[in-house]
Amino acid sequence: MDNEKITLLYADENGEIFDAPGIAAMGRSGSKNILLKKHDLIPLPESADLMYLPDRMPLGQSGDETMPISGQAVAALLPVGYTRLYLPAFRKEHDAQPLPLYGYTAVALYKNNIYAAAVYTDKNDKWDPVRYNTADLPELINKVKQSLPHNRLVDHLADCSVQWHCCTAQNLFYHRWEAGIPVSPICNAACLGCISLQAAECCPSPQSRIKFYPTPDEISQIGIYHLSTAPDAIISFGQGCEGEPSLAVDTIVPAMHIIRNKTFNGQININSNAGFTDGIARLTDAGLNSMRVSIISAVPSNYQAYYRSNYHLKDVMASINYARKKGVYVSLNMLYFPGFNDSKNEAAAWRAFLRQCPVDMIQVRNLNIDPDSFTAAMPDFEPALGTKMFFGGLKGEFSSIQIGSFSHYRIQ
Repeated sequence: MDNEKITLLYADENGEIFDAPGIAAMGRSGSKNILLKKHDLIPLPESADLMYLPDRMPLGQSGDETMPISGQAVAALLPVGYTRLYLPAFRKEHDAQPLPLYGYTAVALYKNNIYAAAVYTDKNDKWDPVRYNTADLPELINKVKQSLPHNRLVDHLADCSVQWHCCTAQNLFYHRWEAGIPVSPICNAACLGCISLQAAECCPSPQSRIKFYPTPDEISQIGIYHLSTAPDAIISFGQGCEGEPSLAVDTIVPAMHIIRNKTFNGQININSNAGFTDGIARLTDAGLNSMRVSIISAVPSNYQAYYRSNYHLKDVMASINYARKKGVYVSLNMLYFPGFNDSKNEAAAWRAFLRQCPVDMIQVRNLNIDPDSFTAAMPDFEPALGTKMFFGGLKGEFSSIQIGSFSHYRIQ
């Protein structure tokens, strides 16, 4: 039956989406274009967004011939909890501008509905989009401003909540779960996909980086306020609107002491590249409960090509091992790009990494970046195992490591 075929989708100049009958849909792994199969597809998640890719013609297959189709390529932006299997397959026009920093996923028409090339990775209702950007948010923001007056961080987080719709910023005002506390305007890396600071010749950053250094009092006011009574309370340093939080260790440590002198409720987390080992060690010794480490590669040269940092992968491993020995719950925030992380050399390197540097969890995140910008900047890709085989292999060897998408609250 025709509705069992996996058919290419494209958009016109007005953004309307159409199917191309007789043209089989394709996806992309690394730099390689591949026909999509039924087992690659799931119904498009309800909270996913569709967008077209300007100046990029979709690639499909008719018979044995791969061909571009007149129109704009279409991609899905998946909610957290879904991991893409393939990028959209397209041919870029010569003068096309870089794409914004989003995680583009291949889509197709299947069974008369739109499907995405993805797998369901993890469930956590706390991060359901319906729980955020509610009509009462402005009123809740005003209440917190009244409770914590003259605190620059509260004002900054209010802006992040309204302008950028940041969930961890909004949780402060909803007074629940994980609330972000940005602390550092500076960083020790210049990541290709940094969402708060990009070079002028790249695409615009989707967030604005914090421009001031919060004081220990400003940090601790928010920490005490949130941890004292919020359910499943977590405060997190290291948000999308800042650089590397461990570089602010001289500010965070006294803030942590003030917080813990008032309450031992909840947990204190850091989202970090973990490259500044001395800073991570000092935070650990001050009572850090958990750490999420941003990481994309277990191959030192590949790691450096993405992070462009003034530290090395061995420093990250030293930080992780120090923190875990002191009882800190460590997860890897694995930035995932199909065809890269699951390449044969990366897969072997990841197994070696985890043997030397065991962690508690791997949280998979679709890498937000223009696919061509990434492939141009990174070393040559090797043949890929495929996403399912890659993570299946890790689960098979490292059964104690949880693989998912979300942090799950740990009762202290």
